[in-house]
Amino acid sequence: MLEQYTEETIKTLEWREHIRKRPGMYIGKLGDGSSQDDGIYLLVKEVIDNAVDEFMMGFGKKIDITVSDQRVRVRDYGRGVPLGKVVDVVSKMNTGAKYDSKVFKKCVGLNGVGLKAVNALSMGFIIRAFRDGKMKAAEFSEGLIVKNPRIQKTDQPTGTEVIFEPDPELFGKFHFFSEYVEAQVQNYVYLNSGLAIHFNGQRYYSRRGLMDLLEANMTGTGLYPIIHLKGEDIEIAITHGSQYGEEYYSFVNGQFTTQGGTHLQAFREGIVKTIREFYKKDFDISDIRNSIIAAVSVKIEEPVFESQTKTKLGSRDMSPDGSTVRNYVVDFIKTELDNYLHKKPDIAELLLKKILESEKERKHMAGIKKLARERAKKVSLHNRKLRDCKIHFNSIHERRMESTLFITEGDSASGSITKARDVNTQAVFSLRGKPLNTHGLTRKIVYQNEEFNLLQAALNIEDSLDDLRYNNIVIATDADVDGMHIRLLMITFFLNFFPELIKKRHVHILQTPLFRVRNKKETFYCYSEEEKQKAIDACGKNPEITRFKGLGEISPDEFKHFIGKDIRLEPVVMRRQDPVSDMLNFYMGKNTPKRQEFIVDHLKIEEDRVQDYE
Repeated sequence: MLEQYTEETIKTLEWREHIRKRPGMYIGKLGDGSSQDDGIYLLVKEVIDNAVDEFMMGFGKKIDITVSDQRVRVRDYGRGVPLGKVVDVVSKMNTGAKYDSKVFKKCVGLNGVGLKAVNALSMGFIIRAFRDGKMKAAEFSEGLIVKNPRIQKTDQPTGTEVIFEPDPELFGKFHFFSEYVEAQVQNYVYLNSGLAIHFNGQRYYSRRGLMDLLEANMTGTGLYPIIHLKGEDIEIAITHGSQYGEEYYSFVNGQFTTQGGTHLQAFREGIVKTIREFYKKDFDISDIRNSIIAAVSVKIEEPVFESQTKTKLGSRDMSPDGSTVRNYVVDFIKTELDNYLHKKPDIAELLLKKILESEKERKHMAGIKKLARERAKKVSLHNRKLRDCKIHFNSIHERRMESTLFITEGDSASGSITKARDVNTQAVFSLRGKPLNTHGLTRKIVYQNEEFNLLQAALNIEDSLDDLRYNNIVIATDADVDGMHIRLLMITFFLNFFPELIKKRHVHILQTPLFRVRNKKETFYCYSEEEKQKAIDACGKNPEITRFKGLGEISPDEFKHFIGKDIRLEPVVMRRQDPVSDMLNFYMGKNTPKRQEFIVDHLKIEEDRVQDYE
C-alpha cells in the first residue's frame, strides 16, 4: 500500500541536516580517499580556497597546511574573519563576504556553502580568527557548536586557522593520500606566483606560473620550448610532446576545472583558428592538436560552475561589459600566439613539422583503424570480453563518476567478480592470458591487437578522454608472479599510449586479501601479515586460516566484501620526477646485465616472502 501524501510528509531540514543527508550535492561522491575525486579532498580544497582568495586580494603571502591520515589544518595570514562573524560564516547558509564583489573579486567561493559543508561533514571542526591583536575561536561537531568561548587577546599574526576531521560515520575507514593533496598544493602555487605554501613541512613556490606547471607535468621534453603568454586575466602555456592525444590543464580563478568548460572549449578553438590563419592552410583539427600539452587559466567575476564541486565552467560572460569567455579567450590567442610565432620563426617551423607529421600518421592509420573497427564489430564485445554496467545503457549521467571497469584475467576470476559486482556501476573486461608487451611499439599495435583494440573501444578513448566511459579502471590480478607481470604489462600499455589516464589517476590496482581468519563467530579478511596476526589474536585459540593464492579461489559471496563500499584500491601514481621512458626501458625492454643484476639482488627477498606465506 502506498504511503499517503499529506502535510506530514513535507519536511524542512536544517542546513547541517541537509548537507549530511545529501552530501553528494556539495562534495560529489564520498569515497575513502583512494581516489583523487573523493569528497574528502574537496573538503580540503574548500578550506584552502578561502586562504588563497585572501592572497589573491593582496593579503598574506604564506599558507601553512598540515595533513595527517585523518586530520587537516590550514592556517593563512590574510585579513582574518571579522571576529563577530566567526560562528556565522561556518554555520549559517548563504553567509559570507563573497557576495560583495568589491571585497572579493574573481574568487572561487561564491555561494557561501564551502566551509559550512566542511563543518557539517566533520566529526570535529575548529575555526580561529586572528585580527587586531584579538582571537575568536569556535568548535563544532557534525555542524553543531560545542564550544564558543569569548574573544581573547593574542600575539598571533592576523589570519584564519581551520582544523577539521571528516566524519568516519559518513566516509568510513578513510585516509588522506598526501600525493593527492600535494597535487592540489602545487596547482595553487603555479596559479598564484608569489604565494608560498608550506605543506607538511615542505615549501612550495612558483615564479613562472603555468610554465612551471607544464614542465612539472610533462614526462618528457617538449618538441619546442614552452610558449608562455600572459594577459590581465588570462595566462596560457603550450607545447607539443611525443605522446598520443591531447592533454589540458584548465583553471578558473585558481579552481582546477577537471572537466573543462567554456574557457577550455574557447582555448581549443582559438589554437586551431590561429594556426590555420598563420600557416594559411586548412589543417585538420586533430593534426593541430594531436600531442598538444597545454594549460589555460582565466579570471572572471562571478563565475558560473555546473555544480557545487566546480569542476566545469558554465559561464558565458567574462565581464560586466558583455564580452564572452569565448571571444575573450579566442581573441587573446589569435593576437598573442600569432605575434609570438612571427617573432619566433624557429619555433613556428618546429610546430609546422609536428603538424605535418601528425597529418602523415593520421592518413597512414586511417586504413588500419577502419579494419580494426570492422573486426571489433564482428567480435561480440559485450558478450565476449566486456560485461558492462547499467549506467551506460540507462544513461544515468549523475552516476558516471562512480563507474568502474575491472580488468581481470582468467575465466574463474572474471566469473567471481562478475557475479559479485554492482551491476549498476561496475563492469568487467576479461583478458585472455597475458597481454602483449607494448614497450617500443607504435600506436598501430593498439588497432592490430584484438585485445587492445577491444579494450580501447570499451573505454571509448580512441580519439580523446573526453568521453571516457569509466572513471575508475581497476587492474584485478592475482597477487603472484604472473599477476604482477600482467599488472606491469597493462600499466606499460597505458603509459605508452594513454598516459593521461594514469596522470589523472583513473588507473588503480585492486587490493584483495591474502588471508581469511575465522572462528565460529567472526571472519576477518587480512591484507598483510600484520592484519593476519591481529585477526588471530582476536579469534582466540585455533582459528581457521586460509591463504588465498588467486582471485579464482575467492567465491562471489566473499568477493562482495572486497569490491563494495570497503573496496581497497591502490592508485597507479606517476610522480613528476619519474623518468617514465627510462623506467620502461629498464623493466620492460630487452634483458640487460643491469636488470639481471637487479633481479638477482632482490630474489632473496621474494623467496623469504614466499616462505613466510607458506
